[in-house]
Amino acid sequence: MLFRFILLGLISQLLNGCSQTSDLSPADTKSVAQPVAIAYEKYQLKNGLTVILHEDHSDPLVHVDVTYHVGSAREEPGKTGFAHFFEHMMFQGSANVADEQHFKLITDAGGTLNGSTNRDRTNYYQTVPANQLEKVLWLESDRMGFLLPAVTQEKFEIQRETVKNERAERIDNQPYARRHEKIGEVLYPEGHPYSWLTIGYTEDLDRVNVNDLKAFFKRWYGPNNAVLSIGGDISIARTKAWIEKYFGALPSGPEVTGQAPAPATLNDDKFITMEDNVHLPLVQIVFPTVYARHEDEAALDVLASILGSGKTSVFYERLVKTGKVVQAGVSHPCSELACEFNLVALVSPESDNSLAAIYSEIEAILADFESRPFDEDALIRVKANIKASTIYGLQSVSGKVSTLAYNETFFGKPDLMNEDVKRYTEVTKDDVYRVFNRYIKGQAAVILSVVPHGQPELAVKPATAEQPERQVAEVNTISPTLTSQLPESDFDRSQMPAAGEPPVVTIPSFWQLKLRNGIQVLGVTNDETPTVTITLDLDGGMLLDPADKAGLSTFTALMMNESTLLFTNEEMSNALAKMGSSISFASNGRYTQVFISSLTEHLTDTLALLKEKLFSPAFKAEDFARIKQQLLDNINAQTKEPGAIMEQVKTAVLWGEQNRVGLPPGGTAETVSRITLDDIKGFYEQYYVPAKGTIVVVGDMTPGQITTYFDFINSWQGTDYQIADYGDFPEYDGQQILLVDVPGAAQSLVRMVRRAMPYDATGDYFYAQLMNFPLGDDFNSRINLNLREDKGYTYGAFSAFNGGKTLGWFEAGADLKQEYTAAGIMELLAEINHYQQRGITDAELSYMQNAFTLSEALEYETPLDKASFLRRLLAYDLPVNYKKAQKAILLNIGKTEIDAVAAKALHPESLQIIVVGDKNVILPQLESLGIPIKEVSPTTTP
Repeated sequence: MLFRFILLGLISQLLNGCSQTSDLSPADTKSVAQPVAIAYEKYQLKNGLTVILHEDHSDPLVHVDVTYHVGSAREEPGKTGFAHFFEHMMFQGSANVADEQHFKLITDAGGTLNGSTNRDRTNYYQTVPANQLEKVLWLESDRMGFLLPAVTQEKFEIQRETVKNERAERIDNQPYARRHEKIGEVLYPEGHPYSWLTIGYTEDLDRVNVNDLKAFFKRWYGPNNAVLSIGGDISIARTKAWIEKYFGALPSGPEVTGQAPAPATLNDDKFITMEDNVHLPLVQIVFPTVYARHEDEAALDVLASILGSGKTSVFYERLVKTGKVVQAGVSHPCSELACEFNLVALVSPESDNSLAAIYSEIEAILADFESRPFDEDALIRVKANIKASTIYGLQSVSGKVSTLAYNETFFGKPDLMNEDVKRYTEVTKDDVYRVFNRYIKGQAAVILSVVPHGQPELAVKPATAEQPERQVAEVNTISPTLTSQLPESDFDRSQMPAAGEPPVVTIPSFWQLKLRNGIQVLGVTNDETPTVTITLDLDGGMLLDPADKAGLSTFTALMMNESTLLFTNEEMSNALAKMGSSISFASNGRYTQVFISSLTEHLTDTLALLKEKLFSPAFKAEDFARIKQQLLDNINAQTKEPGAIMEQVKTAVLWGEQNRVGLPPGGTAETVSRITLDDIKGFYEQYYVPAKGTIVVVGDMTPGQITTYFDFINSWQGTDYQIADYGDFPEYDGQQILLVDVPGAAQSLVRMVRRAMPYDATGDYFYAQLMNFPLGDDFNSRINLNLREDKGYTYGAFSAFNGGKTLGWFEAGADLKQEYTAAGIMELLAEINHYQQRGITDAELSYMQNAFTLSEALEYETPLDKASFLRRLLAYDLPVNYKKAQKAILLNIGKTEIDAVAAKALHPESLQIIVVGDKNVILPQLESLGIPIKEVSPTTTP
């Protein structure tokens, strides 16, 4: 399916009755076999703007999406990155909206917003309280019709630097991230619109001027190339009147014709090698296939699922379970013009398997595919997944609006859900074999090897295809005489429309009971979709790890996702996937958590599988050995990832390596190596008990059904346990710079930290959150506007108070361009110091109050939102009316109180400054600051 990505992230964490009784019997479960649809109205304005409206009065909010059918595929060679660049420029003000005000006005209204760009489209979206809809339409229409007068050379230069910083942060400074660019350059012919990344090439951004950007806007950003989609608590008639008022007079842009699909074609295999700052070598094989909604797309998706999606796949059986690779997966991502069939495997350098050997194994898997027994359940799994994901997609207004906008933009039909279900339901075994033979078997592919710097001999084969040298003809930049006549309006567009009456927001109505074994259960009955989500929390998590075996809680949770006494890994995964259900165990901070999601019709069977997983883990030696090696490989891989290095050093600086919280959640290579299978069994026996457990239920379930559904949990027993106190935390004589050298790093990661207060709902922590909002907790905060928007030093800068149940800390930072490392540090310290001494302005105070109070309309929409609210009540033992108390504080707090909090809570002079970057490049800058410098590594922190 278009943009349905199955491929797992490559360097991510490895894995992810009752005392109160009722006479109510379980309600009949709802069948979801019938067609599912999103009700909508679609029409078009005279200027070609397509409008889609969807009414949903379940929550007092509205989601607005404006999608322009232009992405990087509409760019010219030599002018790549324009579509994404323009996404940035669209937030820089327009004729009647001041610079940086789009973010501020939406936040001030209690809303959220963003934009995104891919190969084929750019979209801008906002979720706001329902009374703010007219304001959003005014904003969107102003940048659609009146943007160019506000586009200046200065803004162009700043955003050009911001985009470069974004590329450095997301591509150039991330292990493996450049592989997509390398593959695209070889897979597609020169000049093909998918032969470059959406973010483009830095040199292309450098060679163009502001008028090139304006010309791009005039060509592609007309209303006739856009879809305006609105959903939520709206009046159709009133919304139509506003749309006509704000958008009706905007002139059409140039005619836009569709691009013909252009899948890649290859005559022979192309082997390429990329050297990178990585620990785990990678092989990626890419076959060109079809394009989005081609008749063979669904069958190819099913093939990808059989080969490499989850524990039921061939890749898991042949590569992962056998320990030959750390991770492996197969995906079939599709875009408007072309699709790509990806096979990926990460290989441990500690194993006996080379990339060449794994490539040969993958070739053998493909060669054997037709002769092995067909996975008859594969079609059932895929169909169940389509069905479940379709229903889960209905849980939020934003999800429904995004689906309508996406389908209309690419296919001219907003609601294609039932067609999607139908086309996957109709895939047969013969279809799977047919597409395998046509697109994969014996076909040419691009084979990429990613190897550590200086070790090209580790590649699958020597390169047979050179990375093409970019031959960009002389680019004609646009003359500065470009002008644009603004459309006329019959009203004053400079006047921002007033908001309507604020919606009445109430916390979700929830029920509470206690099981016989003491587990507290909080729940919200919500039948908007026939789904149930359940979260079981066991307090302690990594705090229960022995000091010399840090990572034991994580390791145990991963083992709980493995075989049980009655089910193999594959059998359990298959049973869950055939229902579209999921059960996962994880160790997150101080909690061990179990997440369960199910369609209501399958809840009984899903909970039966939970019972098996929770009470009957097999703890097999072969599973233990494989998971242990995966953990060690992942830990070693993180030594090459600047963000992971920063987290490890930051944690040690704050809490000290003598405290469990001072070590990584998953432990270190040394501590994980000490863990035995008996340790896993012991941890399970001692800590997987109900004594400190809580459960949150949200969905199509009533409290009266708990006695039936949770009978097995009611019978769960175990002895209570204690969570040890923390040891002494490190103290520092003064401020210092702790430098971690990462040779060749593309950026300097900077974090400034000190310990602070733990979480509370209405005390010091809450007041610190309010105080920090204008300093660094908002796009329009002082720190972000200074370092990103004014200086162009970074893609984003922030400050934050982070609080848990017993610990908290303050943090400020940014990922900086190397040449501005010292300057960025100085600006961060200066902003914090200035705010501590001078405090908040009256305008900032009002802005903060609105942002916090008005946003409550967005807080309880989805089952996940409701579950988060209930989990917070349980985790921090909060009163039910704590939100009311917070609102009273917000409405009555003044500048004097905020300034006092800033003076007390901000200590710029005692912040420990951690810098992760290339020492040879940045050390002279750091020395100029006059702050003591100490070089450290993740294993030698102070």
